[in-house]
Amino acid sequence: MIHAFAPEVAPQPDFRQLLEKLYQGRSLQPYRSGQSIRLLPDDIWIVCRGVVQVGTLYDNGDEALLGLICPSMPFGLPLTLVRPYQASALTDVDLMRLRLAEVEQSPMLAQGIFRHMARRLQQAEATLAVAGYRRVEDRLRHLLLLLRQEVGQTVANGTRLTVRLTHQQIASTIGTTRVTVTRLLSQLQEEGWLMIDGSRHIILLDVVTKRA
Repeated sequence: MIHAFAPEVAPQPDFRQLLEKLYQGRSLQPYRSGQSIRLLPDDIWIVCRGVVQVGTLYDNGDEALLGLICPSMPFGLPLTLVRPYQASALTDVDLMRLRLAEVEQSPMLAQGIFRHMARRLQQAEATLAVAGYRRVEDRLRHLLLLLRQEVGQTVANGTRLTVRLTHQQIASTIGTTRVTVTRLLSQLQEEGWLMIDGSRHIILLDVVTKRA
């Protein structure tokens, strides 16, 4: 049986509204889908719109997906020990850049960032839990359920993942090969567990919810 990772989180005050109040007049920095985001040692980025992917590179050149940064979530070099650490826009995004010193001097800002860092921690632990399943198929199913929770959008016949990860990115995340991911996605389609829409986005069908 497939289990959800966590109950729904209680609604929280909008962190973006807090940012807008604290930094009226500060312009957001837009990035187009696929663009790399420049990371500096004292910069913390806040996602105001869209989704950013963060990752690293292994010695053999393979890319590892470390997480998806959704609206109101922070990311940046001050928040990680991973090197190399890279970020790119998975969709079109608007970002707000903060200096680490600004966060340290503002209790309200630090509190808001802490709350959304907790979301990042929950996501990271759920991703680690995925890696613990022995069967590759189970790892793939649970990763898709995690993505449903993070970036899912309800549609008529299920939940559509609003971002598109390459088969290689999925493979790196669950510790398998791109060929295996392609085969398993086709298998899950045949089972009626998911479908691919016209824009190549994955839709987890309602049967997933009923079995979760």
